Amino acid sequence: MYERILIPTDGSDVAESAVEHALDLAEKYDADVHALYVVDIDSVNLGLGTEQVDRLKQGRFGEMEELKSKADEATGTVAERGAERDIDVVEHVSGGRPHKVIADYAEDHDVDLIVMGSHGRAGVRRALLGSVTERTLRSTHVPVLVVDFLEED
Repeated sequence: MYERILIPTDGSDVAESAVEHALDLAEKYDADVHALYVVDIDSVNLGLGTEQVDRLKQGRFGEMEELKSKADEATGTVAERGAERDIDVVEHVSGGRPHKVIADYAEDHDVDLIVMGSHGRAGVRRALLGSVTERTLRSTHVPVLVVDFLEED
């Protein structure tokens, strides 16, 4: 049923809970897994210098240590959890508008299912879904499994 599963991740607790669901499905269907970290170019800190913003727009994330570290940690967590189950994970970092990058990646890589958290690190949660998740649902024809995360009191 599923041959390729995409897990967009920002390293948040919600994204982490989505990873477990995605890996369960990958294990069940012997599917390939792709972990995607998207640098939201539009929300880049306005305090960044012109040179840093240009690097981001050109996709030169490796030249920005803090950003590279966050991206590697987020996708690396998916890869580590996949390795524990003998599932290979393709890690990818890209920049742009997150929902568009996710939808384009899914189309370009023939993804059968996107598994993502209901909201991310952005902070303010919409009534039901985070804005990236909601926009992704509207931007793709690929099925999206939305995993909610309930914080314990």
